[in-house]
Amino acid sequence: MTQRTGAPRPRWVLGLAALAAVVLVAVGALVVTRLVRDDGPRRAIGPTGATGTPQASPTPSPSPSPTATPGAGITGPLNLLLVGVDTRVSVPGWEPHGDAVLVLHVPKGLDRAYLFSLPRDLLVDIPAFPKAGYRGGRTKLTHAMSYGSRVPGKPKQPSTAQGYELLRSTVSGYTGLRFDAGAVLTFNGFDRLVDSLGGVDLYVDQRVVSLHRRPDGRHREPAPGGGGYTGPQMVYEKGERHLTGWQALDYARQRYVTGGGYARQRHQQQLIKALATKILGEDLARQPERVQQVVDALGDTLVYAGGPRVVDVAYALGGLTPERFVLVDLPGAGVGRGSAYRGEELTQTGRKFLTELRAGRADAYLAANPKLRVTR
Repeated sequence: MTQRTGAPRPRWVLGLAALAAVVLVAVGALVVTRLVRDDGPRRAIGPTGATGTPQASPTPSPSPSPTATPGAGITGPLNLLLVGVDTRVSVPGWEPHGDAVLVLHVPKGLDRAYLFSLPRDLLVDIPAFPKAGYRGGRTKLTHAMSYGSRVPGKPKQPSTAQGYELLRSTVSGYTGLRFDAGAVLTFNGFDRLVDSLGGVDLYVDQRVVSLHRRPDGRHREPAPGGGGYTGPQMVYEKGERHLTGWQALDYARQRYVTGGGYARQRHQQQLIKALATKILGEDLARQPERVQQVVDALGDTLVYAGGPRVVDVAYALGGLTPERFVLVDLPGAGVGRGSAYRGEELTQTGRKFLTELRAGRADAYLAANPKLRVTR
């Protein structure tokens, strides 16, 4: 992303809607797996007498009608739109912005999944949305959420669900993908989620100096005159690291680093995969109290936006392992004339990935363009 000077806006721009969905799906899969898993075929056991001998029932009960296995109707392809909104959504009248927009694509067969981000400043055509009184136009993707959230006659009561509806239509028009379900994530309680898992291990791929936090986790003080922040800074050195909740959140929100917003998107995706790996590697299915801790930590962080039931998605994707989650880094560049910044656009290589993804040729395209694949 083109770097611009000036004081940064205090946004929690972590793209963890995808994380919440992946976590929720993983936890759901673990819960339902725990309910049905067995070491062998389960034999029906009837009432027993004092000697343990099964007693005949005078009137046999009718056999229950067979029920479909949850998720049996989900065969793929499956597309989920995952959106992170900034924390000021809690301020009365504040219109939610789509600060992180991610797409999870699961091809037919449900044997792998591709996760990629779209820049929040991506220049797109936002369609007219009469429900919000929006006439349509070409502008940054992040605005689709805020324009769509406007409720005529209720200027101080924006609707996040309505904003998601317009954002979904916009992303669908840009990518050519039809979305089956989605989620909107605010960041209240995210650090509790990470801490409930005992932290997370991930590879920090470049030295990152925090704009927002001190080494002890406290927020840095605003500088006089509104010119950023002042005080000691938390530093994340390159290498394998174990991060607590506040550290993970802070690390993945930094965009004033080498690579700008695109590096931040990559770090967000790496964190998503690291957390999915953590959950799937802990055998939570045999620890119901731990499952409950994770679910409780999500709290009101996630709003599931329609589509199949979460338990159905959990069953359908329960066979995926972290290694089958492919992280894709779509390259882009700033658009504008001179110093007049208008937004971002994907490069031809990035746009072509969307075409190949729709055609079912994503693996071949990634093999031919290995730099698109995030490997750590």
